[in-house]
Amino acid sequence: MYTSSEENYLKAILKLSQKEDGPVSTGALAAEMQTTAPSVTDMLRRLSEKQLATYEKYYGVQLTAEGVRVATALVRRHRLWEVFLTQKLGFAWDAVHDMAEQLEHVQHPELVERLDAFLGYPRFDPHGDPIPDAKGQWPQRQRQLLSATAVGSPVVVVGVDDHSAAFLQYLDRTGIGLGAHLTILERIEYDHSLNVRLLEQNRDLTLSDKVAHSLFVEPARE
Repeated sequence: MYTSSEENYLKAILKLSQKEDGPVSTGALAAEMQTTAPSVTDMLRRLSEKQLATYEKYYGVQLTAEGVRVATALVRRHRLWEVFLTQKLGFAWDAVHDMAEQLEHVQHPELVERLDAFLGYPRFDPHGDPIPDAKGQWPQRQRQLLSATAVGSPVVVVGVDDHSAAFLQYLDRTGIGLGAHLTILERIEYDHSLNVRLLEQNRDLTLSDKVAHSLFVEPARE
């Protein structure tokens, strides 16, 4: 058994390692955990002693195979609980993160597998993030940021790169959610903002470059 704090660090290391190849720096980890570098160093020593991570000063940290297994299982529980909270209890997608943060530390294996079956084996959570299966395999999806999409391309929103409540509430106000169909009408040279058409509502709106860098899309099917 591991402490909630240790599990949270493992999850953070996994998240950062999925974005960049190679070891995760203590600075990046401190920013992710919103704590100090000395606190991070102390925790990394603990994780190293438990053979969950390998840490070398000035080099960074990497998860061991066991560390990856524990972190992946934690992410799996977190995202399954988010699906449950939104689909079965009716919570909004901007309200479930903190609740799932608490529920993810419940480690009873049978509970997790029954939850997965009850939900119909979902492959993605309410924010479009992949849910690893019981064997630790991650579902794949060809997606890219809206900011990297060509003008005139019809796309469907499949995920967000910003999970903050403020951003998700902003999307609710603009009418953009998972499954929304967009077409980029124009990219403004001055600030790289996008004029897009929200097809479901037959409505045009302008999205900032920051928003365009926070939305994942895939090509819309004919």
